[in-house]
Amino acid sequence: MPVAPLLHAARDTLALLALPVLAAPLLAAAFTGGGTRRWFGGRSEDARAEAQAAKDAAASAFYELDTAQRDMRISIETIAAVDDSPAARRALSGFEEFGHRIDEVSGRYIAAVDAFDLDRDDLEASAASRARRDLTAAKDELQRVKQELDRFAEGLGPLLGKAETQLARLAPAVERARQALRAAGQALDAVRGTGLNADDLAARLAALGPELTRLNEGAGRHGVGDTLQRAERVSREAGAVRAEAERLPERAAEIDKRLVSLRTRAQALTTRASQVEPVLSELRRRFVAACWQDLQPVPDMAAENVRQAERKLAEARAARQEQRWADATSRLATVRALLNDTDEAVSAAGDRLRRLNAVQKDPQAEIERTRFAVRDAQRLAMAGRTTPEPRHARPLDAAVERLERAVAGLEGRHPDYWHFLVETDAVRRAAAAVVADIRGERAGGS
Repeated sequence: MPVAPLLHAARDTLALLALPVLAAPLLAAAFTGGGTRRWFGGRSEDARAEAQAAKDAAASAFYELDTAQRDMRISIETIAAVDDSPAARRALSGFEEFGHRIDEVSGRYIAAVDAFDLDRDDLEASAASRARRDLTAAKDELQRVKQELDRFAEGLGPLLGKAETQLARLAPAVERARQALRAAGQALDAVRGTGLNADDLAARLAALGPELTRLNEGAGRHGVGDTLQRAERVSREAGAVRAEAERLPERAAEIDKRLVSLRTRAQALTTRASQVEPVLSELRRRFVAACWQDLQPVPDMAAENVRQAERKLAEARAARQEQRWADATSRLATVRALLNDTDEAVSAAGDRLRRLNAVQKDPQAEIERTRFAVRDAQRLAMAGRTTPEPRHARPLDAAVERLERAVAGLEGRHPDYWHFLVETDAVRRAAAAVVADIRGERAGGS
């Protein structure tokens, strides 16, 4: 082979081998020169990384604020469901204001995120710097509002605690109401099994049916406070129905017993009332009219009262047979009152004759008894003093004068012994009032 061609081939081969060594600096210059970015590292990438870090921090702050707002909304809804006080309304208004502020700062955060595409290949360092600045500002604002929201939440502690307490009471209260209604129904069934109808109690229990419906509809529809009050009212009224149902057999037996007892008492009073007229005859024969005139209506009043009592007893017996327990009880109470009045009036006639006989026989005993009461009050008023208090001395002096007038009234052939007894009673009451006043004053002073 000729030499010349060989030399040309060798030169070409050496040129090719040297090409990468010469091209490397040129390629590097091509990527670094003329304002283009490098493939690995450089100022733009650092700015992009800082902007991305600011974006991540802002996203974290946005998430924390959003979570806090959601939690706060749950607390506010809990308070609003239970509490309608001015403080609760202020809390609700304050949370609404926070909602507007959160919307504003969240909007600025989203705008900052949307304004920059940090994944663009041709992102300028200056754009990345602006992104970092805007996103950092958005983060700071989000965190500041979050801190204010946290402080607002701390202030809601008492309201929230009260609301949560009521909510915790709600389910047990409703369950107690249901159980009370069930127990009342069972008690009524048991009473009816004994032959008693208990219609009034059944009507009262049936009236609670709509209340149970409202309880079942829940607090979401009727409010926690109203539902709690309703549950407590149902429990209380159902409990009362149950208690009355359980006592009904005993009540029926008691009414039967009272019917017999009052009937016997009415018969006895009829006999006693018939004895009043002989007593009045003796009073009229032996004493002046003033001693017995007020007792004249007693025989007629006693007879009329007994007749009314008999009628009411018949009505009570009919009510008992018809199991109208309240009516039977009411009629028996009327009978008892009538018989009590009759008993007092009949007893008064006999007591009047007894007292008049005693004072006619020995008026001095009544006089001494009354003087002793006055002297005892006078000694107490003077105890530890040289002169009595005027407010104690005046009524005691008046009592002495009143007693002297009453004693003087006994003179003559036909004295008014009843007036005398009325006066001595009044004198003793006046002395007793002074004694009570003095002792009360000294007990307070000690």
